[in-house]
Formats: sequence, C-alpha cells, structure tokens
Amino acid sequence: MSAELGRTGLQGKLSQWLRGRRPKEAAGDGGREALLLAAAAAGLPLAPAAHPAGYRCSCDRVGCPTPARHPVSFAWQTQSTTDRAQIERWARHQPQANFITATGMVHDVMDVPVEAGLEALERLLGAGIEVGPVAESDDGRLLFFTLTRGTPEDEDEWWPCELDCHPETMDEHPGLRWHCRGSYVLVPPAQLPGDQSVHWVRGLEHPLPDPLSLLETLTDACARYVGEDPDHSSAAWPLRRH
Repeated sequence: MSAELGRTGLQGKLSQWLRGRRPKEAAGDGGREALLLAAAAAGLPLAPAAHPAGYRCSCDRVGCPTPARHPVSFAWQTQSTTDRAQIERWARHQPQANFITATGMVHDVMDVPVEAGLEALERLLGAGIEVGPVAESDDGRLLFFTLTRGTPEDEDEWWPCELDCHPETMDEHPGLRWHCRGSYVLVPPAQLPGDQSVHWVRGLEHPLPDPLSLLETLTDACARYVGEDPDHSSAAWPLRRH
C-alpha cells in the first residue's frame, strides 16, 4: 500500500510541476501554426495526420486502430518536411489536422508510460542531465525527444531489437518504445478522441540530447513500473545488440 501511495503521490506532485512548466500554447489556429513552425525550425520534419471525428478517426477506415494518430498519406516519409511555406499551406488548408514528425532523420523519440517517465524525468533533472524537449500524451505516455542514433558505421552500436518501435507494433511495446528509423509520433499540438491532447511539457528551446544519456534512467524506471504493476509484465524490454 505504501509503495502504491508513494508512486501516486510522486506522480501527482510531478504532474503539478509539469503543468506549471508547460509552455504556453496560444489558443486558436495562429497558436497551432506557430507551434508547428517552431517544431520545423528545430529540425523536426512534419507531415499531416488524421484528426478526431467525435470518438472516431477522420479517416475512412472502419475500426481504425490508431484514431487521429496516423499520417493521411502512405508517402509520409518522403512527404515529411521542415519547409516553412509547405507547413503553412498544410496548416491553413487543413485546420483540423494533426501532424506527425518522422523519426530517425534528425531526431528519435523515447516513448514511455507516464508514471515511469515522470520518475525518470525527476531523476534526470536532479542529476543535472540535459533532458531536452518532452511531450505528454493524455492517454498516458511521456515522449522524450532526442538526437537520432541514425545508422552508426559500426553496426555493433545499433540494436534493431525490441526497443526499435514501429507504428504497426505499438501494442506490442507497452513499456519503452524507441521511435527511430521508419517510425513517427504526433507532434504537439495534437488532438485525440475523447477531448485528449498531446502537448509540450518541455519545449523545443531545449536542445536535443544524445539518447544514450537518457536510456539507462528510462529503462530502470520502466523496470520499476513493471515490478510494481503485474498487469504490465511485458512493459520493459531488454537491450540486445545485434
């Protein structure tokens, strides 16, 4: 009981702290467009995505498995851009659209359960480690934006393993999801079904860190999250190098 209360109390305090530090997101289309252009200026390639239609997705797919979370074009990888004029056109012509950012080009994203992410964030900041931008998804995920690992010359330094998350394997990775080559995440501001959103809690004014500087703390936090909650027995994946 005390462990559960301790974790709940920590989450509540950190959630209040994050809300206090959340960058102000201006209301209206102008604020949305400004945040998208700021993301592009920081080097994040963007492409239009679906948006909520009530509790469903704006796409025509019956029973869409990722409502309001996926690109609208199958060519999203080549379509993704940081071009200001193109993003302005998309934002103004598709005022309801969410946007995804393609990972593995300039940046990666480490995507963890919010409880584990809040614990890791406190530890990282307390240790004086540069965390970089962090977004929160109201469906219970915290997204840590980092520099991309790209394709190291020495393939022993790369691990195409369980940590390497692709959009179609999201449900298989309830713990740490490492979005890199061939993956994407929603970029704030984004709306989800059920009046939920994806929003920045640490903005893009923070430089992108090396992912390896965060990895150990994030995996440790996910392991503790699994140990405290037996319903998430597959949440932490081992690090294996090929």
